[in-house]
Amino acid sequence: MESQEWDQRYAGAELVWTAEPNRFVVAELQDLAPGRALDVAAGEGRNAVWLAARGWQVTAVDFSAAGLDKGRRLAEARGVAVGWVHADVRDYRPEVGSFQLVLVAYLQLHEAELDGVLRRAVTALAPGGVLLVVGHDVTNLTEGVGGPQDPAVLYTPESVTRSLGGLTVLRAERVRRPVATAGSRREAVDTLVRAIRD
Repeated sequence: MESQEWDQRYAGAELVWTAEPNRFVVAELQDLAPGRALDVAAGEGRNAVWLAARGWQVTAVDFSAAGLDKGRRLAEARGVAVGWVHADVRDYRPEVGSFQLVLVAYLQLHEAELDGVLRRAVTALAPGGVLLVVGHDVTNLTEGVGGPQDPAVLYTPESVTRSLGGLTVLRAERVRRPVATAGSRREAVDTLVRAIRD
């Protein structure tokens, strides 16, 4: 989907997702000491706002102006400051070596585009910096529920880690999360990769 389509999707008054951070973001990042963080493809800002509330100096980038507007409102409601950047992450060039954390959550791009984004994310990390990537896994098509149905934009742990040259991969696996559906609870399958710059 392009920015205009996301603007339309985010145009309503209510949040498309939730104001609460992603469960894997919380589990993987809650114990990190705050520093500078970059939220790549931040959407409505739920993860950026959570990080800011924990003391991080957050830059949140997305190509949807409507999503960023919702993020600003959420940040104001929570009393936190986030630097909002309206840019397409496929072209965005973050500051090199400047962030203790780079988060890429549910950025579903074709592999060549995602590779470019991830390689720039790697260069943005300061020594000791952590990269966390979470996204819909290709096995979700047959084993899970929801998410994009185009296998060309779905992850595998291997498709993510091969773009992370220069980092030490600490975790690269498929993870499951509960999803409420009409009348039942099912699980979605995601890829989760956590890596660190030595």
